[in-house]
Amino acid sequence: MGLFSEIFIWWHGQTMGTRFHTWRKGRLVGEDGQGNRYYESRDGAAIGGYQRRWVIYNGVAEASRVPPEWHGWLHHTVDTPPNAESYQPREWQKPHLPNLTGTPQAWRPEGSLHKGSQRPQATGDYKAWRPE
Repeated sequence: MGLFSEIFIWWHGQTMGTRFHTWRKGRLVGEDGQGNRYYESRDGAAIGGYQRRWVIYNGVAEASRVPPEWHGWLHHTVDTPPNAESYQPREWQKPHLPNLTGTPQAWRPEGSLHKGSQRPQATGDYKAWRPE
């Protein structure tokens, strides 16, 4: 990432301010499979009674990219980071799927004009309104 991007564009990773704060006050706790890095305050500084924890995203800053095991640690649901124990995801925990809304890969229902198909004819239970 270039210097200009790191100064002004926060949604593509960390800015200079975040980099400096993380270097000065953060302690690396671990990294997930997507390359996101997780930190906690080195000096034990607390906010609302909890030690401060944060994530530096590898790429676009999208909160849904935090896996369930790290989400629990970030939000103080569990005290032990997943890389410090033998974490096994539960069957209902799914891998990350990006939000495709607004992209050409977004889901289009049957009859959608974006899908290029025609809507089915209305059944007999619907009567269109006509002005009189």
